[in-house]
Amino acid sequence: MPQSLRFLRCYRPSSDTYARVWIPDPEEVWKSAELTKDYKQGDTVLHLQLEDGSDLQHKLDPNTKTLPHLRNPDILVGENDLTALSYLHEPAVLHNLKVRFIDSKLIYTYCGIVLVAINPYETLPIYGTDIINAYSGQNMGDMDPHIFAVAEEAYKQMARDERNQSIIVSGESGAGKTVSAKYAMRYFATVSGSASEANVEEKVLASNPIMEAIGNAKTTRNDNSSRFGKYIEIGFDKRFHIIGANMRTYLLEKSRVVFQADEERNYHIFYQLCASSRLPEFKALKLGTANDFHYTKQGRNPVIDGVNDAKEMCTTRSAFSLLGITELYQMGLFQVLAAILHLGNVEVKDRDSDSSIIPPNNNHLMVFCDLMGVAYQDMSHWLCHRKLKTATETYIKPVPRLQAVNARDALAKHIYAKLFTWIVEHINQALHSTSKQHSFIGVLDIYGFETFEINSFEQFCINYANEKLQQQFNMHVFKLEQEEYMKEQIPWTLIDFYDNQPCINLIEAKMGILDLLDEECRMPKGSDDSWAQKLYNTHLKTCGLFEKPRMSNRAFIIQHFADKVEYQCEGFLEKNKDTVNEEQIHVLKASKFDLLVELFQDEEKVTSPTGAGPPTGGRTRLSVKPDKGKSVQASKEHKKTVGLQFRNSLQLLMETLNATTPHYVRCIKPNDYKFAFTFDPKRAVQQLRACGVLETIRISAAGFPSRWTYQEFFSRYRVLMKQKDVQSDKKMTCKNVLEKLVQDPDKYQFGKTKIFFRAGQVAYLEKLRADKLRAACIRIQKTIRCWLARKKYLRVKRAAITIQTHVRGHQARCLATFLRRTRAAIVIQKYQRMYVQRTRYQRMQAAALAVQCILRAYVARQQYKALLREHKAIIIQKMVRGWLARQWYQRSLEAVVYLQCCVRRMRARRELKKLKIEARSVEHYKKLNIGMENKIMQLQRRIDEQNKENRTLSERLSSTESTHAAESERTRRELTRLRGAEDEARNSANRVASLQEELERLKVELQSTQKEKKAIEDWAQTYQDEMEQMISELKEQNHLLKNEKNDLNRLIQEQGQQWTEKMQRALKEETSQLESDLNEERSRYQNLLTEHLRLEEKYDDLKEEMTLTMNVPKPGHRRTDSAHSSNESEYTYESEEGSRGMEDVTKGALDMALVLKLQKRVSELEQEKQGLQNELDRREEQFQRARARDDEQHKKARSAELEYESLKRQELESENKKLRHDLSEMRQSLMGSVGASSAAPGSPAYKVLLDQLNASTEELEVRKEEVLILRSQLVSQKEAMQHKETMTDSLHYVEDVQKLTDAKEISQAYMGLKDTNRLLELQLQSQRRSHEAEMEALRGELQTVKEENHRQQQLLAQNLQLPPEARIEASLQHEITRLTNENLDLLEQLEKQDKTVRKLKKQLKVFAKKISDLEGGQIENVSPGQMADEPMHPVNIPRREKDFQGMLEYKKEDELKLVKNLILELKPRGVAVNLIPGLPAYILFMCLRHADYLNDDQKVRSLLTSVINSIKKILKKRGDDFETVSFWLANTCRFLHCLKQYSGDEQFMKYNTPKQNDHCLSNFDLAEYRQVLSDLAIQIYQQLIKCMENILQPMIVSGMLEHETIQGVSGVKPTGLRKRTSSIADEGTYTLDSILRQLSSFHATMCQHGTDPELIKQVVKQQFYIIGAVTLNNLLLRKDMCSWSKGMQIRYNVSQLEEWLRDKNLMVCGAKETLEPLIQAAQLLQVKKKTDEDAEAICSMCNTLTTAQIVKVLNLYTPVNAFEERVSVTFIRTIQNRLRDRKESPQLLLDTKTIYPVTFPFSPSSLALETIQIPSSLSLGFLTRV
Repeated sequence: MPQSLRFLRCYRPSSDTYARVWIPDPEEVWKSAELTKDYKQGDTVLHLQLEDGSDLQHKLDPNTKTLPHLRNPDILVGENDLTALSYLHEPAVLHNLKVRFIDSKLIYTYCGIVLVAINPYETLPIYGTDIINAYSGQNMGDMDPHIFAVAEEAYKQMARDERNQSIIVSGESGAGKTVSAKYAMRYFATVSGSASEANVEEKVLASNPIMEAIGNAKTTRNDNSSRFGKYIEIGFDKRFHIIGANMRTYLLEKSRVVFQADEERNYHIFYQLCASSRLPEFKALKLGTANDFHYTKQGRNPVIDGVNDAKEMCTTRSAFSLLGITELYQMGLFQVLAAILHLGNVEVKDRDSDSSIIPPNNNHLMVFCDLMGVAYQDMSHWLCHRKLKTATETYIKPVPRLQAVNARDALAKHIYAKLFTWIVEHINQALHSTSKQHSFIGVLDIYGFETFEINSFEQFCINYANEKLQQQFNMHVFKLEQEEYMKEQIPWTLIDFYDNQPCINLIEAKMGILDLLDEECRMPKGSDDSWAQKLYNTHLKTCGLFEKPRMSNRAFIIQHFADKVEYQCEGFLEKNKDTVNEEQIHVLKASKFDLLVELFQDEEKVTSPTGAGPPTGGRTRLSVKPDKGKSVQASKEHKKTVGLQFRNSLQLLMETLNATTPHYVRCIKPNDYKFAFTFDPKRAVQQLRACGVLETIRISAAGFPSRWTYQEFFSRYRVLMKQKDVQSDKKMTCKNVLEKLVQDPDKYQFGKTKIFFRAGQVAYLEKLRADKLRAACIRIQKTIRCWLARKKYLRVKRAAITIQTHVRGHQARCLATFLRRTRAAIVIQKYQRMYVQRTRYQRMQAAALAVQCILRAYVARQQYKALLREHKAIIIQKMVRGWLARQWYQRSLEAVVYLQCCVRRMRARRELKKLKIEARSVEHYKKLNIGMENKIMQLQRRIDEQNKENRTLSERLSSTESTHAAESERTRRELTRLRGAEDEARNSANRVASLQEELERLKVELQSTQKEKKAIEDWAQTYQDEMEQMISELKEQNHLLKNEKNDLNRLIQEQGQQWTEKMQRALKEETSQLESDLNEERSRYQNLLTEHLRLEEKYDDLKEEMTLTMNVPKPGHRRTDSAHSSNESEYTYESEEGSRGMEDVTKGALDMALVLKLQKRVSELEQEKQGLQNELDRREEQFQRARARDDEQHKKARSAELEYESLKRQELESENKKLRHDLSEMRQSLMGSVGASSAAPGSPAYKVLLDQLNASTEELEVRKEEVLILRSQLVSQKEAMQHKETMTDSLHYVEDVQKLTDAKEISQAYMGLKDTNRLLELQLQSQRRSHEAEMEALRGELQTVKEENHRQQQLLAQNLQLPPEARIEASLQHEITRLTNENLDLLEQLEKQDKTVRKLKKQLKVFAKKISDLEGGQIENVSPGQMADEPMHPVNIPRREKDFQGMLEYKKEDELKLVKNLILELKPRGVAVNLIPGLPAYILFMCLRHADYLNDDQKVRSLLTSVINSIKKILKKRGDDFETVSFWLANTCRFLHCLKQYSGDEQFMKYNTPKQNDHCLSNFDLAEYRQVLSDLAIQIYQQLIKCMENILQPMIVSGMLEHETIQGVSGVKPTGLRKRTSSIADEGTYTLDSILRQLSSFHATMCQHGTDPELIKQVVKQQFYIIGAVTLNNLLLRKDMCSWSKGMQIRYNVSQLEEWLRDKNLMVCGAKETLEPLIQAAQLLQVKKKTDEDAEAICSMCNTLTTAQIVKVLNLYTPVNAFEERVSVTFIRTIQNRLRDRKESPQLLLDTKTIYPVTFPFSPSSLALETIQIPSSLSLGFLTRV
């Protein structure tokens, strides 16, 4: 009460509000409210305001005055552990679970030692292998709650404490118990490392469909309710690998077989049988639908929505087959089940009141007897009769109908129980392992507390089991609390917790419910009513947990730990006795059905494979045999009641659980409708009360639930301390401050390492902290606002002064402008007035002049008109007279022409008639045709001549006519003048009259002329309009044509640009695709190398195990968990030699079991090798198919041979063919070129060149044959040498095991494996080379096509801008240029081919000389026998005479000493520190050069093999030492670079000095060994990455996430019982500086060893990827790390890593890009997350994070301080909708095992070999400088 009073009124400085509380609600169970009025002592009503704004008056209980529960601060809501809540009560627990489930989509929550799992009814991506790896090895409190965390805790405690573990999974049916158990078993199968034994988990999971079919049924609450409990023990061996499993079941609800309530069903298997009755194999069962049988139709709802019983039957049958139950046994099982259904339909009728009868020939009974193989008469008789035995006689008594029906149902239940037991036993047999079990982890999947409207015997037993489990749970929780208090040495006070022992005593104690039930069952006339009266009389007044219902005398009520349950007494006795007529059992045992007989065998023969007690609980164990000696025992066994059996089996279970360390998982069903992420508070709180979660909370709240370490308390509440309070001892500081803050000393206790708080104290401290921070924020705000206001005032003041200055200046400028404008106006007025006067004067002057001009013009016009009238009259007379003369002339001419036409027509007719007569004769026709063509041509010429003459005459005529016209005009004028004068003289008297007549006539003619003129004008106007319209149309067409031309030009340009972009894009995509394919192929190849290395290590481990067994003959040695094979592999060179010397001594001590074990290991290696071979074949087939597709696209045919030498020979042949083809093409092109040059065909120079080419071709053909002969000889020699090497290597590798019995087989297996791997490597190398060549060719082709396309586009664009003539000329010029370039290219190719021919000639001459020398020497010195035994030395490369310098000479017997001193015993931290970087590589290469100089291939091969094997050996021995691995990675790469640099290849020689080129290898081509060394370098690189990962892994999470690099930014939140790793930098914890120091150490070590800079960049990139991936994965799995302040810490840490990269000049190595997902996750934690604009910004920012990762971070985002806000569900859904179209992997975590493919760019050395000095510290005095 004081605590509630203390906190009930909590003011907030920001707003005048009160405390928030929880009040009961009938719908939501608990509802949040806030006080609106202060509470005072004695008030009976609380004034509250609900969250929806409505007011409420809450009345307090007048008796108890209990105040409502207080709400926790918002900062504590959503915690991983419910015990971290300050106020521990039911509403707080319910609200926390709801927030996590609905808002954060988190289904797991800790409640102390309990994991609460809420069924999401949705598949979640949180159970993959990546999640398993993330939880493996982690402490339970370090990661977010998960079933994997519980499984890891159990597995870790089993391995650490060597104590058996149990995981108790409980909950209602449908809450997810089976799924949780399945994931726990999957976790064990994954982390135990027993991949070969994972089928145990598969078999256990395969048993689920079977157990659900025979043990699950539909109830009113669940469609798939488990009606039994099971306990699965997963067995482990000494190495903690899964070896087997065993299942025990409890309390099968047999009554469901014969009775089901409304809306319920029988067991699923019956409905599956009925649904599959139409199958051919089920015809003999004579089944029908479920409504046809009494046992399946009582619930009146035989169908479950969404469930197909026929499909479920197929699943059940496949599960039977997977567990090894044959089809014959399956049909037997189905036969028994069908018989049970038919038995239920057997109708029993009354004969009289005391007897009953089955009608004869009952169909169902006949079917039952046929299926069970029993006699119809016997079964019909004993169903209606029973046998009574007395001391002297035996009676057969008929039974009434009701008892007969009960006997029938009892028989059905008994048969089904036996069948259930048989199936469970066979499942156990399938899961049983022959190996010895060292320990086990048990998974208990058991029913939860049940209460229905009608509760019977089954619910009573289930609740009884839950009472026992709850007691065990309470004791375990109490024990843990007590241990914690004792560990911290705080005063121990007894916690008052609910002890349900009285309830258990009520049930199982003497005279308890079960005891009275058994006693009543033994009574002859016992009944349910009499038993109920006994219960009332015994317990009603003595036990407070037992009650009697008011309205019933056949029921009783028990107060369980979870709730009160009313049980109906009806049926208790019958179910407890579970009696079966023994005579019926005898009938069944006499059956001819083998399976039925097997079901009823003696109990001793059907025990579980482990022999650990009875396999099932709640079974009627009946043993009826003819043997009289066992009848008494069987009868006693039969008399054991179901309650007694269940109590015994429950006792065994409790003993098993008490002998193990328990782990608890409580499954909660959020709703009854299976809606995804829907939370029903009523159902949830009911289950929380029933499963014991609230009891755990109550026990924790009774003591000190909140626990802080002193460092965490100091870090969190440092703001409440003053500077003078802080002392060096943080423990004393915390004590002093806490005493000041909390006055009541009973509210806390100080332990050794922690401070313990009572419930509510953390909330009080959080309130004080929030108030202090709020006050500080207000002060900061005040200061900042003051500063901002002053800054604003100063800005306003400066702005006002500036404005005043500008305004005054503006006014002055305006005054000056006004004065200037006034003066200008006066001047304008003056000039304006002057202009007006001058304009007026000028107008008057102009008017006077105009009047004068008009008058004078009028007089002149009058005179002009008179003259004009006279002149026109004369012209009229002239025209009239001329017209009359022309008319007369035309009439005369027409008459003459007509006469001529008539005469000519008459003559023509006569001539025509004559011609027609002549034309009728053939001779005339032929005569006419003779010479017709000549005549036509002559006529044509004549016509042309006449046309020329006509043109000449026309020209003359036109000139003459013009002259004549002029003369005629002159004459006519003169004649007219004379006639006029004559007429004027002759007719002067009558001139006026004639003139008048003439005038009238002229007027008429004028009118006609005007009409003609008008018609002509109209025609002209019409013609003009038509022309204008035509012109406009032509202009429009021209405009359209211009537009079309422009569109075409633009389209051509756009198409050209699009084509260019398309080609560029295609080229870019093709390039990126080729790069990705190359990286993928490189990664596959490196993975293959890793697998090959693993196989070699396995073989080496096997060999070392044999050696150690010989040296230490103690077969009883047991390897512990920490003694791994890596320790066994540590040996030195001397120990290996010593082991060889002791082989003869230890030969006799070899155990045959070890030999068999080794043979088994060899066979396993063979199988793994075959698997690798198959994988490689599959990869090769995929590669071949990909190449086939490429070949089809490029129209090229390529093939790859498997054998190396045949590939070389084919390459040589193809090169020769290509050379010959190129020569022929050049010859043809030169022959086809026509020109006047000196090189044209037929010229002397061309003939000489052609003769030379022909001679070269013939010489090449001859040399080709010689090369083929030489190649065949070299192949045979190489095969002989390989045989000899194989024998040598075999002797070298199996020296230490050659004395063993089966050593030969082991060595042969190893040799075969090695040869196979060698062949696979060669194949992979050849394929990679061909693939790279193809890639280069494709790149060249793409570049050529791009350049040609670009050139064509430019040419097209230029041509389109030229006129047609210029286009033709440009095309011709382009063609000429192209032909010229092609000719030049052909000439260059010809020169190159000449050089190649000369080079081949020289090489062939050298080969021929070598062959002749070798053959001559062998014939003279070697006998035929020796030739067969000693193969010739193969010669790969011709010897070149060089100056021999920079070489080291050694003897053959010193090779082992060289390898030992330089590789095996060289310490990187010792002698190697002061050496030149890469000195061992230089020394080995100088020794190799000397062997090459001696042309000793055996020495070269032996040295390289020894070097490679020794490096592998030293890496295996010291593979965990980073310096050793880095040292040999640098030296291996340097040795590889030396082989390249001095190989003699031009691509490498161009980087050398002339002196270095003189030091190139002269006799051997070591390209193959370069590849082997490259593979070795890849293996060393991968081992280096693993070594670094092992070193960095423990540092990353602590340094990047948990450590507070910026102190005080992120305070530690309160944590619960599952304490996570402290984020405070205590001693021994890793910080970011630890990571940076380690990275600097790695970098300094690699630089000191002389590692290539490019390789260092790749290593750093891999390091940063590991850091980023591990950090991001842990961030995604830890809710406590997803906050704003943690985002700032991460970004700061990343910036420190980037700064480290800048300091090391490694910013361009790609390491920063690998941290991009982590950077974006940190930014996501810090950005604003409210509006749609924020969502858009997040989607664009987080482009490297997947949708699942973004949503996960938003769901996990948790405020650390009260000033932060949570992310709303609406915002998360908005993000999901925006990211819906992203195509990406749904994987949540990054793969931390990813290793980027490594490359080794060529890095030549400038160090001269002849200047290298060998230090004496290396002990290499036997080497001689040459």
